[in-house]
Amino acid sequence: MSSSERSPIWTRIAGVTVVSLALAFTSACTVRPLYGDAGVASGQGTAATLASIEVNPVNTRQALEVRNHLIFLLTGGGGRAASASMLLDLDVTSKTASAATVQIATDNEPSAGIVTMTAEYRLSDVATGEVISTGERAISSSFDRLRQEFATMRAERDAENRAARELAELLRLAVAQDLEREGRL
Repeated sequence: MSSSERSPIWTRIAGVTVVSLALAFTSACTVRPLYGDAGVASGQGTAATLASIEVNPVNTRQALEVRNHLIFLLTGGGGRAASASMLLDLDVTSKTASAATVQIATDNEPSAGIVTMTAEYRLSDVATGEVISTGERAISSSFDRLRQEFATMRAERDAENRAARELAELLRLAVAQDLEREGRL
């Protein structure tokens, strides 16, 4: 018996079986948007919970870039949290390395660089001092090394700024995921 001669009943049984298995596997799933403001048991939405996070001051230019972008993302552009219920400590490090060495005329100089920015974070409850979550995120950004020193310094600074913006976005997502995992969103 070839596949074209199968009985229609077996085709229907196979179809019903596939649909039943799919429904069985998806019935236990609950999906909701991470940044939705439907509210939770605490009565706050995601935006309000994230806006209640205070980011501690930092001490380097790169860390300040990350902190400023992160505050903007957490508060929706509203500045610092008015009444902070959680505190976020950041430790940001930046490292620059040569990405490739290419023959330029007679010089054997690096022609591309990579800025790697890493942030370690710790989120804690202000009232109890309990550590809610910790983690680490890293991002890389490349830049061209040119013959002009000032142009190379500017390109490296721009790469640091790009990395800081992207790292702040990663941190916002990581903190939101941690809060969701802990049942605080």
